[in-house]
Amino acid sequence: MPLKVLGVGSSMRKDSFSTETLKIILDKVNKNDGDTRLLNLYSNPVPMYTAEFNEKLGGIKHAVELVNWADAIILATPDYHGSMAGSLKNFLDYFWAEFAGKTFGYLCSSHEKGLTVMDQMRTAIRQCYGWSLPYGISINSSQDFNKDREIINERLLGRLESFARDLVVYGSLISNQFKKDLNSTIQNSYAVHYRK
Repeated sequence: MPLKVLGVGSSMRKDSFSTETLKIILDKVNKNDGDTRLLNLYSNPVPMYTAEFNEKLGGIKHAVELVNWADAIILATPDYHGSMAGSLKNFLDYFWAEFAGKTFGYLCSSHEKGLTVMDQMRTAIRQCYGWSLPYGISINSSQDFNKDREIINERLLGRLESFARDLVVYGSLISNQFKKDLNSTIQNSYAVHYRK
């Protein structure tokens, strides 16, 4: 079965370079035998999180369905003051157990490499027992793209290829093992805590 990969774009710009690059990665995931979906928080915003939210109401229902469908998730954000976009943090606040056993990849649009941004995304996912690729993708729109919004940085293109391939390969290994542990009677795995 193909790995089901959800891309979450969180920029509040209609013509976002991070969301545009996310779409390129999702296309490469498909070429590596993955199955992809996109949740663009610009065109599909989720309401501000409250502890009393109803997952059947408003813009969150679609997001919940996509997260539950996914085996792996790519989070894409611009660098806002050295942190992830508020729309992405708000999206993450809705989930916890749903992230367990899933592999995450990170993409940041930044003029300063976005390292603190990706660290913050990794920290949030680690708290939810999700797995992270050991590297992320950083883009700089003024250096990596031409005026027609095409990627001109050959090293970036190579990294996008590796990222898509590694997400499918390692994401599949982790997802398959987590599902196997969920459906077993083994007791010495953190999957025990997610059995229904």
